[in-house]
Formats: sequence, C-alpha cells, structure tokens
Amino acid sequence: MIRIVYNFLFFLFFCLSAPYYFLKMLRRGNWRGGFGQRFGRYSEELARSLAGRRTIWIHAVSVGEVNVCTELIRGLQPRLEAFHFVVSTTTSTGMERLRKELPESVTKVYYPIDLSGFVKSALRTIHPSAVILVEAEIWPNFLWRLQRDGIPAFVVNARLSERSYHGYKKNGWLFRSIFSSFAFIGAQNQSDAERFREIGYPDEAVEIPGVLKFDAAGARAKSDFDAGAVLIQSGMKPGAPILVGGSTHDGEEAILSGIAERLRARFPDLFLVIVPRHMERRRQIARALRDAGVKFLLRSELEADSDNIAEGNGCLVVDSTGELVEFYRAATIVFVGKSLTSKGGQNPIEPCSLGKATIFGPKMQNFPYVAEAFVTGGGAIQVDDASGLEGVIAELLGDAARREELGANALKVVKANQGAVARTVEMVMARLDAAGVLCTGASKSGQ
Repeated sequence: MIRIVYNFLFFLFFCLSAPYYFLKMLRRGNWRGGFGQRFGRYSEELARSLAGRRTIWIHAVSVGEVNVCTELIRGLQPRLEAFHFVVSTTTSTGMERLRKELPESVTKVYYPIDLSGFVKSALRTIHPSAVILVEAEIWPNFLWRLQRDGIPAFVVNARLSERSYHGYKKNGWLFRSIFSSFAFIGAQNQSDAERFREIGYPDEAVEIPGVLKFDAAGARAKSDFDAGAVLIQSGMKPGAPILVGGSTHDGEEAILSGIAERLRARFPDLFLVIVPRHMERRRQIARALRDAGVKFLLRSELEADSDNIAEGNGCLVVDSTGELVEFYRAATIVFVGKSLTSKGGQNPIEPCSLGKATIFGPKMQNFPYVAEAFVTGGGAIQVDDASGLEGVIAELLGDAARREELGANALKVVKANQGAVARTVEMVMARLDAAGVLCTGASKSGQ
C-alpha cells in the first residue's frame, strides 16, 4: 500500500513539475546528451560494455558530490580491480565534472527518475553488485528495487540537516523500512550519526569516518584555466584586491555589489567577482545589477582570443561552470554564498583549503560542523548580516596580516580534518566483504 501511495503521488508531482525542470535544463544547456538515460534508457553499446561485468554503482548528485566521488574511486579502484565502476549524476554540470575528472575506464551516466519502470530498466542494464550513494540522496523506488534484488546499499559522507531530520521522522511510515536495509552509512560527525539511528538506520550500519570534502578539496589540482588573465581582460587593474562571491543566491549579488561600490571610496581598485550557484540566473542577476547602476561584464561575453580590455569595469559575473575554484585561487577575500539571504550555506572548504580569507553568513545549516570547525579554529569569519559583512570585508582589505592569519589557520583546520577518504574506503571494503560482494559471482540485479 505504501508503494502504491508513493508512486501515485510521485507520478502526479512529476507531471506537474516536469515543465519547470525541463525549462531549467534548457536554460542550463547541454541537456540533450544522455537525456534518455534519465528515463532508464541506455544505449545498446553501453549495455554490451557492462554485460557480464561485476559493477559498483556510485551516485553523486551534482558538482560537490562529484568531487568526493572522484577521491573515493581513487581509493577504491586499487582494492577492487575485479570490478567496473559506474558513476551517475543528476545535473549536466555534474556530468561535465565527471567527464573532466574521471578516466574513460569509468562509465558515466545520468541517474534515472524515480519511477518504477525507469529504475527497473536502469538496474537491469547496469546490474550492480553494490550501490554507493554520496551524501544520502534517498529515492524510494530505487532503494526498494535494491532491497528486492538483494543489492547492498551504502551511503558515504552522509549529513542530515535539521529540516531533513524532522521530515524523515514525520514520514517514518515511508522511510523507516528503507533506511533499515542499508549495509553502511558513513556519517560526518557524532551528531549526524545519532540522528541517522533515530530515523531508522541500523545501529550496526552507522560509523563516523568524518567529512570527505576536506580530502576532496585538498586533492584538487590547478587547472589550465587562467583566472588572472580573464580578470585583467574583464577590466581589473593588475594587483587590485579581488572580492569573490562564490555560489551566490538571490539577493546576495545586490548586497555584494553595493558593498563593493561603497568600499571603492577607500579601495578604488577593488574588483568584484560574482559566481552564482545557478548560472541560469544570469539574466536575473544582470537585470538587478543594471537597475543598481553597476558596471559589469558577463563571463560569456568575453572572447577567448581577444586582447581587448573592458576598461572601467569593476565586476565580473561568471555565468559558466567549473571555474569557481580557479577564481577562489585568485581571490583576496571570499564570501561563501547561500548563507546570507538564503538558508543552508554552500561549502566553505574549497576557499579555506586554498588559504583564502573566507567569510560566510549566519545561515550555514547544511555545513554546521564544517562552519564551526573553521570559526573556532580561527580560519574563517561568520557574520550576522549584510552590515557585518561589509565591516569585515573593509577590515580585511586594510589588513594583509589578518588575511594571512585567517588563511594559515584555515589550512590547519583542513589538515586536521583530512583522512576521511582512507577511513571510508576501509569501512566500505569491510562491509562489501561482509555482504558477500567480494566473493566470486555475478550480481543479482540482472536476474
């Protein structure tokens, strides 16, 4: 009965929300490639390449999870040489990163929409021996099918926000039986571990390896992209201080541009870089900046081979993907978005792992342990509001020694929290062995 109710409600939701999500995909671009995979339709070539192979399926929702997934595979592959790895993602930006970060030997696919027929088709093609979810994205039909086929499910780098915790408790009639079937869940900290047990994960399945994103951020190599050259082309004066707003959400762009405009009275060369979390918001952001009289340039307007410099421009809006970390490298000061006007916060580990003076707002519910670690370790500053943000930015622009101190402390916090990938690999290997996955034999999902 539970499954009937879920499938009816999900199908209704899917039909009503499909136009919104398809429009979002259209705005984001690159939606045609692999579109059928979202409905469990994979090419015959892909099916043949997986036939008869022992497979580990890892799911990474988007870019942040992909970075973790990459490090996890690097740790697991030498230990699981007899297995082939399939990695799925939900977003086109996640797929772009997968293709860039992982070798061709790893199969990359889109995750199927959680309708029974699509899930069944996907599992029949990939026939995994085990499934590893990065950060606990829960889709009932997919997990019910794993239960039915006897495929062990794992969760790594798992965290549980206050909102999700209460939601899962309220809807225990749907989720408790699903959670009880997990073979392993690697929680980020003790608080999350206790919550996972409360909502129905087996006590013996829950362990605490730590936050894998500390390892993932520290392992990222510098790319060939030259953020400095792009900034000069955008109108930045050489040697100018750079304020980067990373993964910003609605309202934060206007706040940052206003702060930059006022602070130019003291720091005339200050250059602002805005990297929105969702680049499809570029028109909305551009309209807001124009209305405020801000002179800016879109990253997409720059010609790669041009030597023309946009003189007098003081702001670059980065409406492209995969370049945020390189703008972090160039930054003098970083503001981490979704923490001032929106709730949840974005990941502060990346700029902190680069030794940057990092600031975020009060709304860091998605990264409470991480935010606290940096603040208490003197590696980042948390502000209460836009006024506080302006004051801290002004202070840091005028105090190079304070910026260096913040960066050095941030690196110490990152180093102190590394090692979670290695611990997770050991725990996953032990659970795979206990589940019989490492024994010779085919997986059950193709039956």
